[in-house]
Amino acid sequence: MFRAFRNIFFGITAFLVFSCSVFKLKNSVPNEAMVEMVTSEGTLILKLYNETPLHRDNFKKLVESKFYDGIKFHRVINGFMAQAGDPNSKKDDFKGQLGQNSEGETIPAEINPNLFHKKGALAAARMGDNVNPEKKSSGSQFYIVQGRKISLQQLTQMESRINQKVKNYQHTENNFQFSDTAKKIYQEIGGTPFLDNGYTVFGEVTEGIEIIDKICSVKTARGDRPISAVTILSARIIK
Repeated sequence: MFRAFRNIFFGITAFLVFSCSVFKLKNSVPNEAMVEMVTSEGTLILKLYNETPLHRDNFKKLVESKFYDGIKFHRVINGFMAQAGDPNSKKDDFKGQLGQNSEGETIPAEINPNLFHKKGALAAARMGDNVNPEKKSSGSQFYIVQGRKISLQQLTQMESRINQKVKNYQHTENNFQFSDTAKKIYQEIGGTPFLDNGYTVFGEVTEGIEIIDKICSVKTARGDRPISAVTILSARIIK
C-alpha cells in the first residue's frame, strides 16, 4: 500500500513540475514593447515586434536615452512614407543634407515575410543595395509607411520586379510572393509592398494612424524636406 501511495505521490509531483514548466514557458514570452511618440502633428502609439529583437532592443535603447526627443522628420512623401532619425535634424541651423547620418552602428537585417509594409508599418531605413548588399539597417533612422491601396494586378507585377531585383544583385533565383494576408491588407488598407523583402519592418502604429496622414500631407521643399518642421517632441516606453 505504501508503494502504491509513493507511486501516486511521485506521479502527482511529476505532473505538477511538468505543468509549472509549461506554464513558465508559455509566460516567458515577453509582451511586445509599446512606445508613445508625441510629434508636433499629434501622438502615435507604436508596437515593437518581438520577431525582430535586434531592431526592437535598439529602438528601445534610443527611446530610453531620449535620442528621438527633438528629432525631425526630414523626408516626407505623400502617399509613401515619413522618415526620421538623423541626429543632425536636431540642429535648427544645420544647412547640409539630412538623411546622411545615424546614431550608432548598423543593425543586421531581420527581414520577415510575415512582417510587411502595410499602412502604419514601422521600418528601418538603410543604405542602398549597391553599397549594402546585406541590407543592414541604419542605427537610428526609421520610416513609417503611409502608402496607398494596391490592386491585385499591381501586386503580381511587384512580385516579378522584386524577384528580378534579387537576381540582378545576388545572381540567384528568387521566388518571393506576397502572402494572402498581405494581399488582402494591401488591397483594402494600403501600404508600400514594393519595399517588402528589402527592408526590416520591426513595428507598427496601433493608435494615431491619422497622424501619419497629417505628417505626409505637409508641404515640402527640395529633397522632400518639410517646409515647416515636423518634430518628435518626446518618445517613451509605455509598456
